[in-house]
Amino acid sequence: MAVPKKKTSVSRKGLRRAGHTHKLQRRFTIACPNCGAAVVPLHICPSCGTYKGKEYIQLKADTEEESGDQA
Repeated sequence: MAVPKKKTSVSRKGLRRAGHTHKLQRRFTIACPNCGAAVVPLHICPSCGTYKGKEYIQLKADTEEESGDQA
């Protein structure tokens, strides 16, 4: 089994990690087809709770408005 002969310095380790593989990637967004808000692709819309035309989560603001209308 190969074992390193000397400790890798912090500087050398940092230079190796500075390449394209350890860089932070910018997350791009798309417009939600339902409400038009910015959404990360393949995720549920945080403003309306829909994904691919189906509602998956009900937001608290929606339930409060509905209960306020009934009272």
